[in-house]
Amino acid sequence: MKGVLLKYNVRSLLVRRGSTALTVLGIALTTAIFVGVMALAEGLEMALGTTGEPLHVLVRRRGSDSELTSFIPRDVWPIIRYLPGIERDSRGEPLASAELVVVINLPRRGEAQGVNVTVRGLSPESLALRPRARIVEGRMFRPGLREVVVARRLSERFQNLRLGDEVRFGKGAWRVVGLFEVGNTAFDSEIWADVSQLADAYNRPGYSSFLLKATSDVALRALCERIEQERRYPLLAQSEIEYYREQTRVAGPIRALGMFLVLVLGIGTGFAAMNTMDAAVTSRAREIATLRALGFRRRQIGRAFLVESALLGLAGGVIGSALALPLHGLTTGTANWETFSEIIFAFRVTPGLMLTGIAFAVLVATFGGLLPARQAARQAPALVLRGL
Repeated sequence: MKGVLLKYNVRSLLVRRGSTALTVLGIALTTAIFVGVMALAEGLEMALGTTGEPLHVLVRRRGSDSELTSFIPRDVWPIIRYLPGIERDSRGEPLASAELVVVINLPRRGEAQGVNVTVRGLSPESLALRPRARIVEGRMFRPGLREVVVARRLSERFQNLRLGDEVRFGKGAWRVVGLFEVGNTAFDSEIWADVSQLADAYNRPGYSSFLLKATSDVALRALCERIEQERRYPLLAQSEIEYYREQTRVAGPIRALGMFLVLVLGIGTGFAAMNTMDAAVTSRAREIATLRALGFRRRQIGRAFLVESALLGLAGGVIGSALALPLHGLTTGTANWETFSEIIFAFRVTPGLMLTGIAFAVLVATFGGLLPARQAARQAPALVLRGL
């Protein structure tokens, strides 16, 4: 009996090709928007949430929101650099880096108005602390020279950042000598330069942050406690991973906006599904009465129309998720309000996100079919068959 009703639902949808197609299209577009917005937030969270290394400690001034607003005098550096618990390299030197972060305003390609871009000044030890970084074109900058290396994604989106170009900021021009990648992390939105040259270009007498590599998890916790107990200067020490994960809250407004849009569109889509199913019930009154006369109960009839609505949602959800799939890997950018600069990341359309989109579509369509299903279940077969 259930198989008979399911076949009836499928054939009914195929007979009403026009209205079925329009409803499925509306659901598909809503689902595509839902998956696309969530993929945007997912990509941003991944870029920030996967930045950093497990044993790295990031030190900045206590009370600062980010490296950009942090200032640490230079005389603090020797004190922190040689603390116990810091990993040493093959020469016996601490794996620790003093860094400076500034933002500059650069125009995107094809645009006149500029946006903020992060420039990070690195010390010679910095690359050893970023094992995922690799030069994909050109070479690394030479210490003591006005040279920069640029994240490849940044180079593709902004003017004067291609290999061999000159970009002006601070006190003059800087030569782009290399392009780099750092595994789709927040560093893929930065320009790197020699920390001494950058400090001179902006007359900075100190650093923004220190990056240290601990010997173990226990040493990491001990380092953080020891640094925060420093009385000569108020410092905040935390895991590098934790620091960047705190910045993932910038994805919150994107998710909120996406949910609002989807809510509005979902309501409209639900009404579209309701109209489609209501028209189906009206046009198939005799068929419903015949099914009741054949012994199908009211619950079975109502359930059958809910299944028909769900099938509309399932079709729309699958098509909508497929429409959003080409967004995967597409590069975009947004403002990081923690650093006041642009962060570049890629859309991430994951299998879980696509399944969520399909489930959302089925839920919206089923909700739209509730009233028509109830109407179908309550029809009096005797009156309908008499033509009344």
